Amino acid sequence: MRNYLRLGGVLAVLALAFAPGAQAGYRTQLERAGLTDLRTHAPELAVDMRYATDRNFTGAPLPGYCAQEPYLRLRAARALGRAQRRLRSDGLGLMVFDAYRPARASRAMVRWARRTGREDLLNGWIAARSNHNRGAAVDLTLVHLDTVKPLAMGTEYDAFSSRSATAAVGGKALRNRLRLKRALEVEGFRNYRREWWHYDFPAELRAPRIDVALGC
Repeated sequence: MRNYLRLGGVLAVLALAFAPGAQAGYRTQLERAGLTDLRTHAPELAVDMRYATDRNFTGAPLPGYCAQEPYLRLRAARALGRAQRRLRSDGLGLMVFDAYRPARASRAMVRWARRTGREDLLNGWIAARSNHNRGAAVDLTLVHLDTVKPLAMGTEYDAFSSRSATAAVGGKALRNRLRLKRALEVEGFRNYRREWWHYDFPAELRAPRIDVALGC
């Protein structure tokens, strides 16, 4: 869930809902913005997008999530597809918790933190602007390909804990985290060290942030 803010990058949200062609379907709007459905490039990808459900830290679906549809920018999606194919030979696959995130959802996270007295989470965990808004970040884990059962990672997704740092555990959990890290880094992704599940795609960090709802 890391909301990684690249200073000096494009800071304005591209408000496609008010742009020409706004009446087009959300998939068309996302494609025009340079995003693509991850499942086109990684057909065996497992999807469990928590922010479209109440199984997330806020306890409710976030604004802009009306469907569990994982989108990333095209180069990032192709890279993720290659990582999935590499893992297949070991009987492993990927499960995506979050990919492209509508900008309104990031703002809703900040409001939740302030409303619930969790302003402490605004220091490195939650931010109003995120590389997810660009379609240039993905949250994910490893699964057994045959059962789609996640591998042990030492903490749950979105655990606001020091143990969520990629190198903060040992044993099997650390081996699994590093296995995920190697599989993604060889394809150009970069891990955020405080969250074992979060990976940015540096080649796309200058892309504009957008605010197109998924499935709404």
